[in-house]
Amino acid sequence: MITFISCIVLLVIGYFTYGKYVEKVFGVNEARATPAFTHKDGVDYLPMSTPKNSLIQLLNIAGTGPIFGPIMGALYGPVAFVWIVIGCIFAGAVHDYLTGMISIRNRGAHLPELASKFLGKVMKHVVNAFAILLLLLVGTVFVSTPASLLHLLMDGKVALSLLIGFIFLYYILATLLPVDKIIGRLYPYFGALLVVSALGVGIGLLVTGAPIPELSFTNFHPDNAPILPLLFFTISCGALSGFHATQTPIISRTTQKEKQGRKIFYGMMIAEGIIAMIWAAAAMSLFNGYGGLNEMLAAGGPGAIVSEVSTTLLGAIGGTLAVLGVVVLPITSGDTAFRSARMIIADYIKFPQVKFSSRLWIAMPLFAISMVLTQIDFNILWRYFNWANQSTAVIALFVGAMYLYVAKKNYFIALVPGSFMLVMVITYILNAQIGFGLSMSTSWIGGVIGAIALITIFFVAARKARANQIPLEEDISGWNNHVA
Repeated sequence: MITFISCIVLLVIGYFTYGKYVEKVFGVNEARATPAFTHKDGVDYLPMSTPKNSLIQLLNIAGTGPIFGPIMGALYGPVAFVWIVIGCIFAGAVHDYLTGMISIRNRGAHLPELASKFLGKVMKHVVNAFAILLLLLVGTVFVSTPASLLHLLMDGKVALSLLIGFIFLYYILATLLPVDKIIGRLYPYFGALLVVSALGVGIGLLVTGAPIPELSFTNFHPDNAPILPLLFFTISCGALSGFHATQTPIISRTTQKEKQGRKIFYGMMIAEGIIAMIWAAAAMSLFNGYGGLNEMLAAGGPGAIVSEVSTTLLGAIGGTLAVLGVVVLPITSGDTAFRSARMIIADYIKFPQVKFSSRLWIAMPLFAISMVLTQIDFNILWRYFNWANQSTAVIALFVGAMYLYVAKKNYFIALVPGSFMLVMVITYILNAQIGFGLSMSTSWIGGVIGAIALITIFFVAARKARANQIPLEEDISGWNNHVA
């Protein structure tokens, strides 16, 4: 277990070292009031405590991604551990921190508005379409997966359609009501269940002496699927996920002080990385090799792995609690996915959300579309979600790079992971069957050339933005007088 334990330790060290460095580069302003106070409306903008914000952030970002993704990524072998650690510390946590903090500096703005400000007005429309597509896919996927897990847990005694209906009803309430009415009240209990289930599986691996494989860069995938670029799309949540850029503005509107940002945004991504490590290790160790894991995935999907791991390590009662903890994850991301979609559309069309009816007019069409999408094959939805997810992550990292470039700070902390993933995103869509279906060699050439072209455009725009001294943050100098 040397590799497994070392990776967990490295994630924790990353929070206290690189996380602190990223915070220093950004430059926290303790005296600056946050949107929770400057734009307080009692619905989306209101101050909440750091523990509550941290827990909500973790539950928002940690859907089934850091469980299902690492389980499927475990087929590649211990190289999955490497991506989780490096990706989480140097890409995912940086991505989450910068999007959260830049949003705080800009009245809690969502990614499309930030992209418009820092990457150009055209990008606002592009990112808006990407974000809404991603959130609809997330919301739909995170209706189907928890319903399927509950259906399995109940031995099919409750109809799947009825479970989907109940989850949709909860999502509607969580999307429409003020953030502190349902999300703020239920999440502490959901969070406790999540922590207990993840720790239970992790401790179970240690106590039973599970044969977790040590570090190797060999590709163990039974179907010989290429590590590059597929691993980066198989394991997204837990390493790097653009979905998080749609969630951090929810908490940027409830954060009390900028100093809390590292714990809330960077820290909770590290926590998600630890969850991903635990489930990847469990999948690698308990199914008689990668062939056995592949067979079980083919037979019952990641949900069957979750159930088997939980009951094997924790027994019937503990296993049931662990599965419920996994059920909580997608539900607590699905509800905020729809909430984020509502807020992004409202910001885009400048439609105030104080009135309940205003929220209803935007939310109900979203749920109607999602109901239709539930009829599409889950595997197809998941592939499109993964590509849209990582494309959104690239955009968010370039927003962070632009902000830091204009501020004359170390923009490489965002540009390097953003550029790396840009190559992967272009290569993947050129090669994938859901994309252009080109050969892998042609796709790599296209990925590198396409990335170089887009990075060149970025630097041209960045120099222009710095020369024009575009404002990096909202002017809140008179907000106290306005409130008075």
